Amino acid sequence: MEKKEIKNIVFDLGGVLVGLDSQRCIRAFEEIGCGKVAGYVRDHRVEDLFLEQELGRISTRQFCDEVRRICCCAASDEQISWAWNELLSPVSDEKFALLESLSGKYRLFLLSNTNDIHWQKSATDFFHCDDVKCRKYFEQLFLSYEIHLAKPQREIFEYVRDTAGIVPEETVFIDDSLTNCMSAAAVGYVTIHETSGTDWMKEILKL
Repeated sequence: MEKKEIKNIVFDLGGVLVGLDSQRCIRAFEEIGCGKVAGYVRDHRVEDLFLEQELGRISTRQFCDEVRRICCCAASDEQISWAWNELLSPVSDEKFALLESLSGKYRLFLLSNTNDIHWQKSATDFFHCDDVKCRKYFEQLFLSYEIHLAKPQREIFEYVRDTAGIVPEETVFIDDSLTNCMSAAAVGYVTIHETSGTDWMKEILKL
């Protein structure tokens, strides 16, 4: 079968555009007396508390209340949000420049398993935009907590396909999770599994 021309690129957020620093996040949670939740981060646990937040099933206040309950601590909402955001590192100037260059050649989309706390931090401090202004970089944002779907569910890749009106075989999906890439590939997407945070920048130029 003839290989189709690539017309679209779907980016993951954390681990591809935004850097992730789990050790800094762990230290921050421990600093505010939330050592048990720090253990969740250390063990890369995504079930229960974090997943409920990523799927938009609980609000930021409910998330913070649950952190306080689990840890038996008195940390404020602001302290918990700060500690949780310590996971994130800024987008590099090189990545911004590449995004702007690619936006003139391809339709760009963002597909992220994220939550309100992390997205507001990313949009405000890293992209310096709100959801509308982020269209400078992305035609459409697919955020798990807003659409109530999460990778690696097949349904989320079908949702992006149908909502954006894209052909998966004409679309590159970049993610730092091999499981997510495999799920996307099963729907027909061309995938790049990112392992260093920057390798995709070289791979994308080969299109």
